[in-house]
Amino acid sequence: MSKSSGQGMCNSELPRFLIGSEGGESRELDDIDMRKISGHYREEEEEDEDQSERQIMVGICSMMKKSKSKPMTEILERLCKFEYITVDIFPEEVILNEPVEKWPLCDCLISFHSKGFPLDKAVSYAKLRNPLLINDLNMQYFIQDRREVYRILQEEGIDLPRYAVLNRDPDRPEECNLVESEDHVEVNGEVFHKPFVEKPVSAEDHNVYIYYPTSAGGGSQRLFRKIGSRSSVYSPESTVRKTGSYIYEEFMPTDGTDVKVYTVGPDYAHAEARKSPALDGKVERDSEGKEIRYPVMLTAMEKLVARKVCLAFKQTVCGFDLLRANGHSFVCDVNGFSFVKNSMKYYDDCAKVLGNMVMRELAPQLHIPWSIPMEAEDIPIVPTTSGTMMELRCVIAVIRHGDRTPKQKMKMEVRNALFFELFEKYGGYKSGKLKLKKPKQLQEVLDIARQLLAELVLHNDCEIEEKKSKLEQLKTVLEMYGHFSGINRKVQLTYLPNGQPKASSEEEDALKEGPSLLLVLKWGGELTPAGRVQAEELGRAFRCMYPGGQDSCRSLGCESPIDCGDYAGFPGCGLLRLHSTYRHDLKIYASDEGRVQMTAAAFAKGLLALEGELTPILVQMVKSANMNGLLDSDSDSLTDCQQRVKARLHEIMQKNKDFNEEDYSKLASTGSPSLVNSMEVIVNPVSTCDRVHTLIKSLTCQICKRLEDPKSADLQLYHSETLELMLQRWSKLERDFRMKNGRYDISKIPDIYDCVKYDTQHNSSLGLEDTLELFRLSRALADIIIPQEYGINKAEKLDIASAYCLPLVKKIQLDLQRTHEDEAVNKLHPLGWLHTPYKSSKCVHGISVMMAATERVCVFGPCVGAGFEGCSLVPSIYPLETLHNSLSLKQVDEFLTTLCKNGSETQFKRLKYASGPPSTVSSAGPSSPSVPEPSSNFRFNSE
Repeated sequence: MSKSSGQGMCNSELPRFLIGSEGGESRELDDIDMRKISGHYREEEEEDEDQSERQIMVGICSMMKKSKSKPMTEILERLCKFEYITVDIFPEEVILNEPVEKWPLCDCLISFHSKGFPLDKAVSYAKLRNPLLINDLNMQYFIQDRREVYRILQEEGIDLPRYAVLNRDPDRPEECNLVESEDHVEVNGEVFHKPFVEKPVSAEDHNVYIYYPTSAGGGSQRLFRKIGSRSSVYSPESTVRKTGSYIYEEFMPTDGTDVKVYTVGPDYAHAEARKSPALDGKVERDSEGKEIRYPVMLTAMEKLVARKVCLAFKQTVCGFDLLRANGHSFVCDVNGFSFVKNSMKYYDDCAKVLGNMVMRELAPQLHIPWSIPMEAEDIPIVPTTSGTMMELRCVIAVIRHGDRTPKQKMKMEVRNALFFELFEKYGGYKSGKLKLKKPKQLQEVLDIARQLLAELVLHNDCEIEEKKSKLEQLKTVLEMYGHFSGINRKVQLTYLPNGQPKASSEEEDALKEGPSLLLVLKWGGELTPAGRVQAEELGRAFRCMYPGGQDSCRSLGCESPIDCGDYAGFPGCGLLRLHSTYRHDLKIYASDEGRVQMTAAAFAKGLLALEGELTPILVQMVKSANMNGLLDSDSDSLTDCQQRVKARLHEIMQKNKDFNEEDYSKLASTGSPSLVNSMEVIVNPVSTCDRVHTLIKSLTCQICKRLEDPKSADLQLYHSETLELMLQRWSKLERDFRMKNGRYDISKIPDIYDCVKYDTQHNSSLGLEDTLELFRLSRALADIIIPQEYGINKAEKLDIASAYCLPLVKKIQLDLQRTHEDEAVNKLHPLGWLHTPYKSSKCVHGISVMMAATERVCVFGPCVGAGFEGCSLVPSIYPLETLHNSLSLKQVDEFLTTLCKNGSETQFKRLKYASGPPSTVSSAGPSSPSVPEPSSNFRFNSE
């Protein structure tokens, strides 16, 4: 790495620059070259020099911090290797204090605005001396105003996010065309739903805010110019700023990565990917303290955009920001003059392009004998792996969500006019059903419950048909946590034209005439703090799947990866080493279930070593459109086979006798050890259910006694649950488990096991008796009922499983096909940042994380190839040499094709899979839509 002469570096250590001198001969920088980079005035007598020795003077007019920066110094050193070019850096005190008439003379001027720079004086100097301008000065006024930048981009036909400008009068800031609502703003009649971006109109103001929807937790991410290792911070504030003028624009889902593009003339562009500052606000830095960026290859369309930006703003050296989202690239900012921070290849290229440009324009005018050098393009010759080594290209896994609270539901029939008004207000009569999840909607339901309870207290004889206990439970649940996030509770209303007959313990004892609404309140099933930790820990462990991350922990003397804390050994190793580029190709899909989405966000946080709140990660990296149904089913879409299996299972489990050999052969035909062990624990299913019911009654009695104890009045259980809610949870299970005919509803067994497992793990401090016995028996029952509902013998299991999995399997196959065909998309640039020899030309593919509505996670997609040797002193990563348990892509394809062919169309039609529009195309290539036709003709290369 070359350094300036002021640092005492000897000439032999400077990089060799092979282009630019006459005759194509190369030479190293010597003392004469270094003297060319001067900070002194040119002497007047230089104008009288012999024409054969005439030098082209390139003036650098900028603030000293910029002129003496490392990138500028690196480029100027290389520029001076042109035989006829001399560089003169204007002293800052001259720029600030002297009139332009006394500024140094130059033939070519490189001048650009930064904080404190007198742009007006530079414009005057250019008019006075008329030098060749590398970057137009007048256009730099426009670059300082984001409104003008967007106007120019729009006029040039360059894609940019949908936006609106809000201009405020500083003296009357309240008089503006802005209407703010809970989850959107309306600017000049244009509506922007959260998430949206709020940018100050001044490009010098870097305080950009991103506002998140309440369904994702609300709040905002506040971006600012980097301070140390921070570039943004999360704030709970959700309201927009009330003073100042701003641009409001649509938030673009870039999967947590920004692309910075640097042009040097219209025909050269260098691009780098970096972690978006909006993700968690932590700046990733290398061992030298530089922000970590990864050169990426631009598409043909993006190269055209770079050319347009360079020409439209008349800035030869120009930086701008690209957002890759939904299969397109959008320009969101133009920065003007800026250099790549740490790339020897870029420094070489930049100096060559600028030098040739200056010589081409000025050499003929000054009668300098110079011709444009002709040379063949540099063809990168890169060594590849040899032998029969296999490369890890794909990881497929199915992962369930983390620890959650018990899922709970309360039904009540409502007839009060207030509920009907709410039903009509949100269009419930259109379909007869209404789902309320937004905080504002839930607040209205809570207000109705509070109002009705207040009327009951004031007037005991008032005609309120809603049951007081149900209203109190509705109120209690909606008041949990002190706020609504829209991700942990929901209310459903269904219109009943003739009321609802009594069907279970949930409804009223007496029938009423006339129409009513069935209100169903659902809560629980939320990801607990423990579940969040589990997901993050799994994400960190997943780094070990990439070659190079497996042995680091053992070398550090750790017993297990968990003991190390940073599974890859040290930051930058293993998969984490390709952090920004890898994130750029990471796709995360999830259903709209809150616990699934939060698991996805927490997993991404651990995998990518992010920090801070989950809300920004959830909004930017988790997609939920058209994901429901990929691995899910409901009672309306159960296959005939599953209906028969459930009926047979219920029949076996209702026999009041000990299991015999025939029962073992029927129920555990596969010989599964867990099934056999559970049957041995149960012995008699009815007797075991009797015991479970008795234990539940004992549990509810103990909770009632705790409630009567004054010491337990303010007792808070895990995750903000109260004793009242815990009692309601168990009382409902007690009522519903044993039906009025004396038989047991075994479909409640999973709920009982779910609740007792949760309380045993999280509420053991209560010291409730017999919970361990209840846990043991309910687990044995659940270990039979849950898996056997999906088939008792192998044929039934395969039949039911294929119906459930077919949509997901087809998506996996189509995604693998798309990735295999898109070899040219999203590669690391093979030459981008390497000064030392690099090890491999393997391209970097993506990985997808899919979380289906069944609360399971499918992680799949091609993994990254071999890494590059850069300047961060991180050892190279090589492909795995042995993959004993891995399948080749050809085997995977054959398996998926066979499975898709075997899936019957009848079963497929029964599934309610996502049949909406195709998934949005991303920067890693288009995601496959959920389509019924398998890609049976697709084949992978077996290599």
